Amino acid sequence: MIEHIVAALHRPNFIAFVVLFLWGFFIMITHPNLVKKLIGMYLVQTSIIFLLVTVGAKKEATVPILQGNDTIQSATHQIDPADYTNPLPHVLTLTAIVVQVATLGVSLALVIAIYRKYGSLDEEEILKRIE
Repeated sequence: MIEHIVAALHRPNFIAFVVLFLWGFFIMITHPNLVKKLIGMYLVQTSIIFLLVTVGAKKEATVPILQGNDTIQSATHQIDPADYTNPLPHVLTLTAIVVQVATLGVSLALVIAIYRKYGSLDEEEILKRIE
C-alpha cells in the first residue's frame, strides 16, 4: 500500500486528477442548486479528460505514422513499438470533449426550462412543487 502512495507522489498528474474528480463529485452530491450540480459534473468530466491526456503522454515518443525510412524499416520488422505513442487516448480525449460540450449544452437548456416552469433552481423546492 505504501508503495502505491509513494508511486503516486512521483506522478502529481494523478493526484490532481483524483482531487479534481472527487471535488466535482462532492459538489454534485452536496449542493441542491442545479447550476452548481452542473459545475460539479463539468469538473468530473474535465478530470477524466485530464486523465486521458496524462495517460496518452509518452516521453521521447513520436506519432505512429510511418514515412520515408520508417516504411522501409517496417518491411524488415526493425521498428520498436515502444518508440511510438498510442493514438487511442488522443481519440478518446477528442470524443470526451465533444460529449462534454454537448452534455453541458443540453443540461443548461434543461435547467433553463426547469427554472421557467418552477421558478427555482433548488432541487428540494422543485420536488415540493412537483408533488
